[in-house]
Parts: sequence; C-alpha cells; structure tokens
Amino acid sequence: MALAACIALLAAGIAPLRSALFDAYQRFMPRERASAPAIVVAIDDTSLDRRGQWPWPRNLVAQLVQRLQQAGAVVIGLDILFVEPDRAVAGADDALAEVLRGGKSVLAIVGLPEADRRFRAPPQTPPVRLQDVDALQIPAYRGHLQSIAEIDRAAAARGLINVESSRRTIASVNLLGRVGRLLVPGFAVEILRAAAGAPSLGVIGLGAGEAQIQLAEDLAIPVGADGGFRIHYGAQDAERLVSAEAVLSGQFAPEQFTGKLVLVGVMASGLHDSHPTPLGERIAGVELHAQVLEQVFDGRFLRRPAWLLGLEIALLAAGGLLCTFSMSRIHMGRYALLLAGIAAVLALTGVLAFRGGWVVDVATPGLGVLVVFGAVLVALLAEANRQRHALRETQARVEGELSAARRIQTGLLPVPREQFAAEARFQLEAVLEPATTVGGDFYDCFMVDAHRLFFVIADVSGKGLPASLFMALSKSLLKSIALRTGDDPGAILTRANREIARDNPESLFVTAFVGLLDTRIGSLAFSNAGHEAPLARRADGALEAVEHSGGPPLCVMQDFEYPTEYRRMEAGEWLCAVTDGVTEAMDRRLAAYGAQRLRELLAGLPADRSAGQVVAAVVEDVRRFVGGNDPSDDLTVLCVRWNGSGGFELGQPANTDDIAGLADLSDLDR
Repeated sequence: MALAACIALLAAGIAPLRSALFDAYQRFMPRERASAPAIVVAIDDTSLDRRGQWPWPRNLVAQLVQRLQQAGAVVIGLDILFVEPDRAVAGADDALAEVLRGGKSVLAIVGLPEADRRFRAPPQTPPVRLQDVDALQIPAYRGHLQSIAEIDRAAAARGLINVESSRRTIASVNLLGRVGRLLVPGFAVEILRAAAGAPSLGVIGLGAGEAQIQLAEDLAIPVGADGGFRIHYGAQDAERLVSAEAVLSGQFAPEQFTGKLVLVGVMASGLHDSHPTPLGERIAGVELHAQVLEQVFDGRFLRRPAWLLGLEIALLAAGGLLCTFSMSRIHMGRYALLLAGIAAVLALTGVLAFRGGWVVDVATPGLGVLVVFGAVLVALLAEANRQRHALRETQARVEGELSAARRIQTGLLPVPREQFAAEARFQLEAVLEPATTVGGDFYDCFMVDAHRLFFVIADVSGKGLPASLFMALSKSLLKSIALRTGDDPGAILTRANREIARDNPESLFVTAFVGLLDTRIGSLAFSNAGHEAPLARRADGALEAVEHSGGPPLCVMQDFEYPTEYRRMEAGEWLCAVTDGVTEAMDRRLAAYGAQRLRELLAGLPADRSAGQVVAAVVEDVRRFVGGNDPSDDLTVLCVRWNGSGGFELGQPANTDDIAGLADLSDLDR
C-alpha cells in the first residue's frame, strides 16, 4: 500500500528532494572549463568609475565593440537593451549601428507577459524548420522589448535573454521561446548560429520529452520539451571575465579575444541581474549564457528524457519490494545492512548517470524505500503487538487452567494432619512443592483396614501438565488396587504396573516406594519400584537406608513381579522418604544438594522429632541450600513415625503444633 502510494506520487511528479539532489550533483561534480570559447566583457564598477554612470553614451559602447572587433572577436553578443534613443549625444545611435554592421553582433530580446506599445511588430528571427514538435511546451510571451530599430537592423541576429525559474537556483536556461506566434531562439543559440554562419536553424522533436536545436550538420543542442537547456555549472573563473575599462583603455592582450565569442554585459553593483547557482555562487545573466556556450563547445550536455522517470519508478519498486519481502525473513542487523546496500546502489547509480550526462533522481526512490520500510515496520510491530496481546490472553487462560489444575491436583492429595488428627499409634506428614504450576510427584496415605496404614511416595518422569495427568492416573490406580486387594506392597505394585502401562501413550514411567504398616506391632511391609531408598532413624539415633531388592520403575517392564520385604520398626522410629527434587536440587553454582547432605541433616536431628518436624527440617534445609535459584524438579518429602503399641510411649502427641504449622509451607522458613 505504501509502495503503491510512493510510486503514484513519483509518477505524478511529486519529488520533494529532486531539486536538492540535482544541485548536490552540480556541487560535488562541477564542470571543468575545457575549451573556453566565450569571454565576458564586464561593464563593472571600475568601468563606471572611469567612464561615468550607466547608461553610457552609445558612441562609447560603439568604441568598446569596435575594439573587440579589431581584437579578432568572432561574434559579439550584447546582453544590453537600447530601448530608447540616445538623447545625450547626437548621432550616437548611428555610430553604434555603423560599428555593429562591421562585424557579427547579436542583440538581446526580452520576452514580456504583456505587449509593449513601443514594439508592436514581431522581432526579426531566422527561418526555423520544425519537425515533430507538437508535444513541445515552449514558453510564450505576449510582448517583448528590443533595441531601437536603427540599432536592431544593424545586428546579425537577436535572441531571448529571459532566465526564468521556480527554484531557488537556476537549473536551466530556455533556448527557445515564442513571442506571439513567432518562434524566437535564445541568446546563446543566436550567437552560435551567427558564428557558424547558418542562415536558419531547425527544431526537431525527439520524443520522450526531448528535442534538439539543429544549427549545422555537426552542431545540435539538446533541450527539454519546454525548450530548456540544463546547465552543468563550472566554478567562476577570472579568465572568463575582462573589465570593459581594460578594453577601452587598451590595457589588454588582443589574443584574448581572437577567435572567441565575446559577451558584453553590465555587471556593476546594483545594476546587473544576479542569479544563484548550485555551486553557492551568484552570477550575472551574461555569465549564464557564457556557461551555456562553453557546454555546447565541450559537448557536455545534461539530459533528462521522460523515460528516466520510468527508471526511477523501477528503482523505487525494486527497492520497496526487496525491503518488504526481506524484513520478516532476515535479522534486523542484516536488514540494516540491506538498507545501506540499497542506499549505496541508488547513490552509485545517480553519480555514474550524472557523469554520463543523465540527470537521474535517486533521492525520491530512496525516500520511498524509507517510507516503505517505515510502513512495513509499523505493520510488523502492529502484528507483533496483536500477537503479543493474543498470547497474553492465551497465557492468562492457560495460567487460569493450570491454576485450576493445581487446585485439583492439590485436592487429590490427602492432608495427613487432618486425616489422622485423632491417631495415637503413628504420625505421618508429607509436603509436595511442584517445580512448575503442576507437577508429577505424588504421595498418598490411608487406612486399608482398622490397623494397617498404606502410604506411597512416587515420582512421574517429566514435569508440567503431562506428568500431572499421569500422576493422577497412577495415584488413583494405586489407591484403587490397594483398597480392593489389601495385598502386600509387592503385589500392589505388580498389578499397578500392568494397568498403568496399558494407558501410557507418551511412554512415561513412575518410580514409587510403597509401604504397609501394621500399627499394632510396627511391622512394615514395603516394595520399591526404582525409587530412592528411604532413610530410617531408630529411637537410639542410628540412621540407615531402607534397602530393597526392588525392581524397575513402573511402566518399564510390564510383566515384572515386584517382591515384598519386611522391617520391624521400633517404638519412636521414623522413616523419611523423598523424591529426587530434594537430592538433585541445585544452588546458584549448579551444585546438587545430594544424598549425603540429606543423611547428615537427618542424622543430626534429635531422635524425638515428630514427623512434622522432620519434614519441616528437610524442606527448610533444601530452601536454604537453593537460595533464590529456581527449582529444577518437584520436591516431595514424606515421614511416617510409629509411636509403639502403647500409642504414646515416648510422650510425643500424634498431632503437634509443628505438624499444624505445615498448613502454610512458608512457615517452614524459620
């Protein structure tokens, strides 16, 4: 959309940087003065100081022209109008006319927007042959100013000296104009025609917004459709200018003018027309005509045919499309290099074209590429913002769903201190902290009958939602099998292994430690499916691992028969089981908590610690070790303590304040 708009504006001629770019070409690549065919004789301040104020008597002008003729000037162009008769000196007009007849001279004509009553007759012009000029848009003037008849008739030719521009600098000079219906050549054209001795000239339309003025078979001047000739400026050169006073006083070298085209004009302060150039200089109109003559002799033309606009549109389209299709496909750093490359190609194209004589606007395509870049960037940012907003909505929805899943998962876990609040025979406490919103660890505990306590701690491979779903399935099946069969732990794991593996498309597995405690005598039947062995702390303070021949994790070998082993717990003995979220917890240096640190912690606890105090101590020590580092895995700790057949042999209540304090896990940091 932005590219199409830029192309439409360029096609309509809206190019705000074009003029500044063309001036920059001139400023950095000025024309070198080579053949130097033209000399400007300036009626300057020095001349007026010595010969009097302007206008001079015509006989003094005649003396100036005559000296130039004698010095060998080929053609003398007078960028001066003699509109009124000379009333100061009798016969001065005739004297000037007589001198003009003695050589080739060209007088100036000024086109006017309205007719002047003094010059109703059209100016004398050479025959002009027109060919294919219907598309030309040559400036038209209703009236004109020229020299009085007796002086005008003495000249060999006369040409327009109008310099018009809507720009802050003069880019071109019109070499063709119309006065009424009459086609009038420009001042420089008539000087060249007089020098060539051509009785007529031709104007030939070339198409593509160009034409040429044909003066001779080997002398043609390209112009635009408006008759404008693009000036390639050279810097001001003192060798181009000679003071009129030097000529009148004879203080000049005659060879300066031999074979030259001499232009005479007023350049005194406050009397001459001053035109700004792209080179930062201001020059008189007579110097503009001199620069045109130099350009024609050097054959250094600047052209801008209509097809160059098509080239500029193609450059804009190519750069814009490259910019559009590359932005979403390459890194921003490389994209900056791409933009720099496009700018470099455009700049090089413009410079090489100008050196070859073609005036190409590469600034407008460059500006258009930047506009397209901005539009594409805004569109991408808007799309990214839309996607970010949609992602935030999705994230909020997922977080809400995960929060609900966490509440559901938490709700699946029993609260031992509430479940066994009235129990005196044993204590059991457990804590589960998922590494993410939901996790794969789980534990469970319940009475299989009036005297036997079932408990399990397990860890599903993986984390997050898949593990939590598999955890819910595994926990439910284990509890169902334990309640239905009342078998020993090995049999429970064997059957659970078959049933869980049947519904396992993601090939997950579960490590589990299952225990069945007879609360009457302290007999513990247990089985281990690939889980880390729990640690038992006897009443005398001895710490030992509850080893088990065990078997692989559930869902690894479907037909594996898990064995059951037995242990007789002493009164006051407690057993602590953890998942690998404890032993593999990482600190900021990525060091693991480790089984040895857990052993040292449990061994250092007083023997009379309650189950709740043991769990609290483990969780607090892991948190202290990890510091502010994010948890690497779910953390679960389960502790069961047998109080003995008498219930309170060691004087420890079944439900202590420490256990109740675990309702808020943040209380563990004390």
